[in-house]
Amino acid sequence: MDYGDAYKDCAWMDFDTLENFMEDALKAVGIREEDAKIIGEVLIESDKRGIDSHGIGRLKPIYIDRINKGILNPVTEIEVLKDDMTAAVLDGHNGMGHVIAKKAMTMAIEKAKEYGMGMVAVRNSTHYGIAGYYATMATDADMIGITGTNARPSIAPTFGVENMMGTNPLTFGIPTDEPFPFVLDCATSVSQRGKIEVYGRAGKDLPPGWVIGRDGKTRTDTQQVLKDLTTGNAALTPLGGIGDQTGGYKGFGYAMIVEILSAALQDGSFMKELNGFDENHNPIPYPLGHFFIAIDPERFMGIEIFKKIAGNICRQIRASEKAPGEQRIYTAGEKEWEAYLYRKEHGCPVPPSLQKVMIELNDTYELHYDLDFEKE
Repeated sequence: MDYGDAYKDCAWMDFDTLENFMEDALKAVGIREEDAKIIGEVLIESDKRGIDSHGIGRLKPIYIDRINKGILNPVTEIEVLKDDMTAAVLDGHNGMGHVIAKKAMTMAIEKAKEYGMGMVAVRNSTHYGIAGYYATMATDADMIGITGTNARPSIAPTFGVENMMGTNPLTFGIPTDEPFPFVLDCATSVSQRGKIEVYGRAGKDLPPGWVIGRDGKTRTDTQQVLKDLTTGNAALTPLGGIGDQTGGYKGFGYAMIVEILSAALQDGSFMKELNGFDENHNPIPYPLGHFFIAIDPERFMGIEIFKKIAGNICRQIRASEKAPGEQRIYTAGEKEWEAYLYRKEHGCPVPPSLQKVMIELNDTYELHYDLDFEKE
């Protein structure tokens, strides 16, 4: 894989070192060892797959800083509110979302093994990292996995400019007979805040159409957009973009589906209740909701038939006629698989901005890591 100049100023760290660093930093702020291992596993999986917006880049601002502010509980206590044959509801009590989500998908998979399908809804959880991690928990068990989560308001509805819903990913994992599953893990907005943060760290302007201002026009000024997304003076656009001519109503509709399924099934919080501050603008927890579905294809025509046909569909799509000047057609999960193969050999890229964060964490919590870039 040719990265060109995209990562020319990055340091490259092997998987184990980066994962261990994150786990040790998490333990230093009060997270139990077994929970830190789960969180580190989810975060490193993001970096392994080339999803640079949700790995080491989220460690400090989303998790450690929120713990230090007192709005994220480092000790995760999960309460089972309801548990039926094929359904369950959990309350995470504002603990670590990764730990809560892994338990929820594990329960959904166990139910699907016994009954063919399982669904678990969660309330009072927190940011759970990449949704694709939980979908591939299901594919690893030869099952279809589906998950979604609401989030702090970011997306404006079609014909609106106010940020009302989160980026609300609707994620599917489908096992195939190929070395990697089909995994569609993406927000219901054109882009998500994490990707905008990547642009911010690189000092780049945003592409037109990602963000809408209060005047109804697109915004590209990355650093100010990051501030205005928090204050409500800018909003992300739904899939399809601004207005309805390019299908913005479709992304808007999917975002609403995720919002409903992340709140109504579990009697949870939604939309403006997830702003992260009270009426006096003091920071408070983000009590997010999630849902997890596992489906066992063996209960239909059998897993081998399912995986073969799913693989054939992917291969025929990739073999179809390319647009002029294009060399390849990718199916969902393929780029992430290739990123994994490359990074397995070369490590994960750590840009200068994250190098500074790692040095700060290393010094603050006396983690005693010998970071090569700290010597430069």
